[in-house]
Amino acid sequence: MALVELRNVTKDYDTEGQRVRALDGVSLPVSAGEFVALVGRSGCGKSTLLNMAGAMDFPTSGEVLIDGRSSSRASDQLLTALRREKVGFVFQSFQLLHTLTAIENVELPMLLGGRGAARKTALERLRAVELEGFAQRLPHQLSGGQMQRVAIARALVNSPRVLLADEPTGNLDNATGGKILELLLRLTREENTATLLATHSAEAAAIADLVVTLRDGRIADVQRK
Repeated sequence: MALVELRNVTKDYDTEGQRVRALDGVSLPVSAGEFVALVGRSGCGKSTLLNMAGAMDFPTSGEVLIDGRSSSRASDQLLTALRREKVGFVFQSFQLLHTLTAIENVELPMLLGGRGAARKTALERLRAVELEGFAQRLPHQLSGGQMQRVAIARALVNSPRVLLADEPTGNLDNATGGKILELLLRLTREENTATLLATHSAEAAAIADLVVTLRDGRIADVQRK
């Protein structure tokens, strides 16, 4: 069974009285351990698809299933639990809290969810991204690549079933971006997550199991490696 699945999803937005169709009949299943790259020009629907897959937005029609549960039919309480426990997010701009150390940033989702052993788990996640020795540093004391590794550790701290990354290498140089992509692929395999990556990076497309090209809100091409 797919860990995240879009079934004939359409998404419309109203912009100044005009209807804009961001997704148009998109169907896409992503299984455990699968690394999927979403490619296409800006405005093609990549970020909207990620928002659907993470229950941050909801389809106008069609259905999104996350670990077998429909996001549209879930209560607010269940949606909060789905986002916190089933989905991890990695952003282009890192979105670390600058007054918190690396380990405090990583453990924050666990603390907000009232889970125990937050510090121990956060340290394990920092170890997984090879930053255990930087646990007490503030974000401004880290390089861009290190900040993104902290963000990845934070995304994985609750052991999500689905990992979503929106242009995670966009603010990094090529060499650092390549290392981040290798890390995401390795963690996808080790954690057996379903990973969806929105990217303009040819390097990301080259290592993905599945490359999905979006055009005008539709899937224009699918290439499986």
